[in-house]
Amino acid sequence: MTTTILALDLGTQLGWAVSARDGLISGGSESFKPQRFEGGGMRYLRFKRWLTDIKQCADGLDWVVFEEVRKHAGVDAAHAYGGFMAHLTAWCEHHQIPYQGVPVGTIKKHATGKGNAGKAEMIAAAKARGHDPVDDNHADALALLDWAMAQGGVACA
Repeated sequence: MTTTILALDLGTQLGWAVSARDGLISGGSESFKPQRFEGGGMRYLRFKRWLTDIKQCADGLDWVVFEEVRKHAGVDAAHAYGGFMAHLTAWCEHHQIPYQGVPVGTIKKHATGKGNAGKAEMIAAAKARGHDPVDDNHADALALLDWAMAQGGVACA
């Protein structure tokens, strides 16, 4: 039986990829942009509901990996990322699912050989591995999933 891993490129436009127990990989890009007339915390409630749906569709998760960003282009992006990361880690703790942040440079170097690869290079790397990413967020999640699978599909200490 294979390990079920969920890889996330956290953000308002969230990239995701999951390796199912049957070995198939699925994923995409999901928007958590605040809706009109919605309170500031609703995006995070929608995110938690989405995580639960993914967990149920995958028949459970063995490991969650996420892109660990240390530098953001703007304050709003930093705040959104922090909110998603806080809710993700709390959700994982609640469901007793191991989780791990992976530095952006590690993911890019694994996918392209360059730790500072751009969006187009990440998309090209995903396509070279046989995927058809819907956007750069999805491509990043696919690269992260590939990295996690290369670790043997088990959480690293």
